[in-house]
Amino acid sequence: MKNENIMEVKGLHKRFTSKGITVKAVTDVSFNVKPGETIGIVGESGCGKTTLGRCIVRAYDASEGEVFYRTKAGEVLDFLKADKNKMKEIRKEIQMIFQDPYSSLDPRMTVLDIIKEPLKANYPKMPKAEMDQKAKAMAEKVGLNPMYLMRYPHAFSGGQRQRIGIARALVIEPQIIVCDEAVSALDVSIQAQVINLLRDLQKELKLTYLFISHDLSVVEHISDKVGVMYLGRMVEFAPAEDLFEKPMHPYTEALLSAVPVADPAIRMERIPLKGEIPNPANPPSGCYFHERCHYCTDKCRTEAPALAEMPDGRLCACHRAKELALRGFTYEEGAKVQG
Repeated sequence: MKNENIMEVKGLHKRFTSKGITVKAVTDVSFNVKPGETIGIVGESGCGKTTLGRCIVRAYDASEGEVFYRTKAGEVLDFLKADKNKMKEIRKEIQMIFQDPYSSLDPRMTVLDIIKEPLKANYPKMPKAEMDQKAKAMAEKVGLNPMYLMRYPHAFSGGQRQRIGIARALVIEPQIIVCDEAVSALDVSIQAQVINLLRDLQKELKLTYLFISHDLSVVEHISDKVGVMYLGRMVEFAPAEDLFEKPMHPYTEALLSAVPVADPAIRMERIPLKGEIPNPANPPSGCYFHERCHYCTDKCRTEAPALAEMPDGRLCACHRAKELALRGFTYEEGAKVQG
């Protein structure tokens, strides 16, 4: 593992089997994360991005692969192979914020007890007064009024409930946070508040984010690098600015063309994809995307492209990546500029 990386995901696979049918939810995903970075993971619903995040935090056990992690103590280990005692020791360093800010909170617990729960699980000998103080301080840091912490989750709005989830994840001082669609259940104005909060907390607490989302405009705003997933595979991984300005995979180009712009004066030329997403239990031969791709060749139908390094350093899984000139976009002073 390279010294500059806090995490390295290598060849990660996750398969679900039921009644003799095997679904490949994640297939051979690899990428590196540096301390303090935000890695955006995007793709259509069902592409495997949430499964990837849950495998990384071991909410699911991966079928194959490695997730090397550098602990606060400087030790490098494969988190997926850590035994129960070791996993409990480093679990507090990798936390998750869930999509639904209501169903992820116990309605029978007060907000104070919800935020304190990770402290009780990881530091059972910590005095109650110290737990209360830490929970209240974290609640205040994420914008919650400490006077209301004895209330129950139903008394709070969606944005406030997501702040409770953020406080719960941060109270044990983790290094890495996996944000699974952390703002998708919120309206746009609240989304902006929560995203700005996450960015401020990242700078203050030196956090590293894995930000899973289907909303590309949000991902562009918060991410340093972006990984694009399709049918369980990573098809492109690049610095956010490069990926949005000049995508190299046809699927990325199609996703970017579908991003809505809140300006009626700007007419978008959307790139429609043919057909439906293939069945992950019976994926197509060759490139998984070839049945919907406008640039498909005979080689694409028979030979699966590897996620290979391009001349500019980004990763792309497309046989024609070096020859295609695909269309991207950037935001400049609120206007959308197509390349």
